[in-house]
Amino acid sequence: MAVQKQFSSFEELLSGSDLPVLVDFYATWCGPCQMMTPILDQVSGQTKDRLMVVKIDTDKYEELASQHQIYALPTLVLFKNGAEVDRIEGVIQAAQLIDRLQPHL
Repeated sequence: MAVQKQFSSFEELLSGSDLPVLVDFYATWCGPCQMMTPILDQVSGQTKDRLMVVKIDTDKYEELASQHQIYALPTLVLFKNGAEVDRIEGVIQAAQLIDRLQPHL
């Protein structure tokens, strides 16, 4: 399950994590984004000690979405050691997502 955490800056969240961070950029009104919620819960459950899953509402954090060039929803961005290492736009099934993330875990 994606964890709700408070952080003073997105960069602090990324640089402070020992684990790779998968960020789900979404919007509450986005149907495909809602489809990703159970998929991300499943992925999070299967990778719990190797991956942190974070959800960012692009309506609440427009500047952050713009800074990371989020043009489609949902967009999943994988960060490792604070740097982007992979990006997926649109809905992807849990098995495919885990396969794609595996080299970075």
